[in-house]
Amino acid sequence: MTSLNWIRGVNGTLGHLAPEHVAGKMRRAFMTPRNLPPREWELPLLASAERITLRFGLSALRWGKGPTVLLMHGWEGRPTQFAALIDTLVQAGHTVVSLEGPGHGRSPGEQANVVLFARALLEAAAELPPLSAVIGHSMGGASVMLALQMGLRTDAAVSIAAPARMLGVLRGFANRLGMPARARAAFIRQVERDVGMQVARLDVSGYQLEVPGLVVHAADDELVPAGEAHLIHKAWFDSRLLLPETGGHQRVLADPRLSQAVLELLARAGAPARQSA
Repeated sequence: MTSLNWIRGVNGTLGHLAPEHVAGKMRRAFMTPRNLPPREWELPLLASAERITLRFGLSALRWGKGPTVLLMHGWEGRPTQFAALIDTLVQAGHTVVSLEGPGHGRSPGEQANVVLFARALLEAAAELPPLSAVIGHSMGGASVMLALQMGLRTDAAVSIAAPARMLGVLRGFANRLGMPARARAAFIRQVERDVGMQVARLDVSGYQLEVPGLVVHAADDELVPAGEAHLIHKAWFDSRLLLPETGGHQRVLADPRLSQAVLELLARAGAPARQSA
């Protein structure tokens, strides 16, 4: 029996008898990321970065000089996963600041969620020069869109492989781990209590996305369905939709079409790239 099957079996039994207990264990697992080491291809970019610490302890890496672009990785991600995009932006004459989200890397905290990520973006933006763009991958993309609702100021924004509705993410996690209905409902209630927001509000269909945007999602993403990108694009009036046929959930970050589309968005939003001195 695999570990997942064992967890599903235990949850299926205890979830009927002690739904709050099972929900609590699964909530902690859902919100506690692992700190995974960088891959070998990330190391040269990591070595060239300037590490900075922001006012509330958030850690970030910085490269280049010029208009500022802020990046936010996804769940259990790292700043240097954006390596190809960072290289393109720096060569085009931008400063790139890539955050380590709460509970990740050297940033404080042991838990993470989309609301904490969104607040981290707001905290970073308060200390950085005016932002030409904010770019997020996966949960980081969801946090960018939420942060825009919370007052984040930027000339443009990019969502990459992001979910459109957090309720779907929670239900998918609960179903994958075999939680029966009562435990699943308790799990969602506990997540809402911890993040301080009803999950129904974490849905792009109710957002006001008023800056020029780019929505990128690989058609073969097996972690977050590409249909989520269509929902985001529909809710985001001034956005371009880019759907590479391949790239999965992670490799899409290295797609040269993503880098080119970001440069085009920056130019359209009034932040043209310039060659650094």
